[in-house]
Amino acid sequence: MSTLLDATYITDKLGIDLPLIGVYDAPRDADFDTIMEPVPHKKVCVFAYYNAWMRGQTLKLTSSNFGCGGSGYWLFGKESRARKEFVDFLVGEEGLKCSDEMMNIWLDVTPTYKAIHKCIYIGPLKNAMAEYLKSVTFFVNPDQLSALVVAANYHANPKDGNPVEVPFGSGCMQLLHLLPANDKPKAILGATDLAMRRYLPRNLMAFTVNAKMFDQLCSIDQHSFLTKPFLNDLLEFRKSTK
Repeated sequence: MSTLLDATYITDKLGIDLPLIGVYDAPRDADFDTIMEPVPHKKVCVFAYYNAWMRGQTLKLTSSNFGCGGSGYWLFGKESRARKEFVDFLVGEEGLKCSDEMMNIWLDVTPTYKAIHKCIYIGPLKNAMAEYLKSVTFFVNPDQLSALVVAANYHANPKDGNPVEVPFGSGCMQLLHLLPANDKPKAILGATDLAMRRYLPRNLMAFTVNAKMFDQLCSIDQHSFLTKPFLNDLLEFRKSTK
């Protein structure tokens, strides 16, 4: 994607007023407005910067300064502990799988992201950096999430499988490398990681799409469900019950 698409039509119709957040694998930061970086050697969740994203700031991560160990591992392949210690933490302390065996199998089939450039940026969409865009995240309430699931299926051929998935994994994984390459439109229902949800308002979920799916969402027009009774009736009902 060399030119950023305009999602205004669908966001206006769904009442999505929070900034859309992009993830970029890029070689430079000159075209972002305001760059911030984690405090070196301090463990901070990527989503701790949610409010800063909403203010227009962009988080810069590198293989030497990535915030928490989870983002270092999943976004840059940095192993901060031995596999057994990692599994003991995920299973024994966090209880995320029923056994060490199941966690090891999951780790074996879930590779870490392979960065193309030195930096990963997370922040508001920037047209000048569109060629480096890897994903776009909509932070939405349940009604908006429901509509985006419909939107993701609007152009989908059922023979190609479900265009929306709910994968197990950390919040930062769900922002980036659990999505396939951009030749296949795909969406992820994210922000299901219990460790990162404290940084979001309680009624928000994440709907993350790759560039191909973002293209499709931006192409949905007035002939779609966005102007039809099911959605309009829901929106009117919500207004009447405020």
